[in-house]
Amino acid sequence: MFEQTFKNIDDVLRKEAGCTTELDYTEQTSWILFLKYLDELEEDRKIEAELRGKPYAPIIDAAHRWSKWAAPKNAKGEFDHNAALTGPDLIDYVDKTLFPYLQGFKQRAPAPDTIEYKIGEIFGEIKNRFNSGYSLRDALELIDGLSFRSQDQKHELSHLYEAKIKNMGNAGRNGGEYYTPRPLIRAMIKVVKPQIGDKIYDGAAGSAGFLCEAHDYLKPLANSTRDREVLQTRTFYGKEKKSLAYVIAIMNMILHGIEAPNILHTNTLGENLNDIQEKDRYDVILANPPFGGKERPEIQQNFPIKTGETAFLFLQHFIKSLRTGGTAAVVIKNTFLSSTSDNASVALRKELLESCNLHTVLDMPGGTFQGAGVKTVVLFFEKGEPTKRIWYYQLDPGRNLGKTNPLNDADLAEFVDLQASFATSANSWSVERSAIDPASFDLSVKNPEAGEVVALRSPEAILEEIAALDAESAGILAEIRALL
Repeated sequence: MFEQTFKNIDDVLRKEAGCTTELDYTEQTSWILFLKYLDELEEDRKIEAELRGKPYAPIIDAAHRWSKWAAPKNAKGEFDHNAALTGPDLIDYVDKTLFPYLQGFKQRAPAPDTIEYKIGEIFGEIKNRFNSGYSLRDALELIDGLSFRSQDQKHELSHLYEAKIKNMGNAGRNGGEYYTPRPLIRAMIKVVKPQIGDKIYDGAAGSAGFLCEAHDYLKPLANSTRDREVLQTRTFYGKEKKSLAYVIAIMNMILHGIEAPNILHTNTLGENLNDIQEKDRYDVILANPPFGGKERPEIQQNFPIKTGETAFLFLQHFIKSLRTGGTAAVVIKNTFLSSTSDNASVALRKELLESCNLHTVLDMPGGTFQGAGVKTVVLFFEKGEPTKRIWYYQLDPGRNLGKTNPLNDADLAEFVDLQASFATSANSWSVERSAIDPASFDLSVKNPEAGEVVALRSPEAILEEIAALDAESAGILAEIRALL
């Protein structure tokens, strides 16, 4: 039922002139879903308060409640078409009354970690893209048919929402930056093994896939009310720069069971590393920071190793943000391991090896990330002790990965199994720290069993990378023009 409803909503959005991409579809579905979720949350809280004999003060006032404007009901509890706004009246209400009211919550909220504050942030960053009030009315009626009441319903909705995010990533352009394959995330979490009480952080949250999967991993381990409260409020933390990604991250975490996600809408790299104190550090870091971007000189001044490469700045941020004894798993492009074209790459590898125990490097095959021809590796490290030995694993799923043949959990099962004991196999080997060149700190993936083989990329992969770089360049030029 839910799946068909989502398909019907997409059909409505495809006919809407203001929505032209998968990103638009997900954005517009997100804000309506959020308000429907909020309405049901309020009902649950009201019932809970009544059972305790206490009054309940609603978050949303009566004039702007879902049941007033989105889904009014008659005396029989049926949808009241006569009372429902539609056409130009509905668009006028949403744009000029509802959104300004919801945006005001940011100023009225008691604290940033409350759902009131999240309401203000979300509606301060998102805009209604419906031009037709008739299309919006259709979408509202479809979403009103969804329910978040039971855990099974939330679970099904979270899977459907994840599918929307995946489709958005597969659509190409800049959609791919929001989606890291979930089998890869789950494998990273199995290796890192977070525990109840750990503070888990992603400074490049995107759609919050790492935090959602970490929640799903830890939820069965929460055996007490205290454990569940810790998971709900003091476990998952993230930062995201882009407005759409921020909104999607909030909605995704809510559907996974976190009522007021600790996601900040901010430029992580705008923070000076010298300002990070012990209280700001985390036990576990899981991330796939954007790569290929170029940061301005004033942003680079926040880091001891100056570089325009976004991913390298993020890696410095993660090392600094990890507490002593903490553990991290970070996706980065594989050229980081060996590049000598700039001093920053060499200096950063040296810093990583000296301040952290880089114990595992997972080499991912081409095609892992849909729409991006760049090959990646995952760095697993613990902070506080220098590296003594690095265990490498070269993932070979035995087939070409692509949109119709994506990465799956079975592909990573051997990696997770062998990594537990750093076992040697046809695809895995270890390198002693003493064998690493002290001048270049070259960490290249060189399987001693296979010899040094240079894998040639397919023409499709090369064209995909060219398209991605063209899009990236266009985005940078647009930012420059906006500043002029």
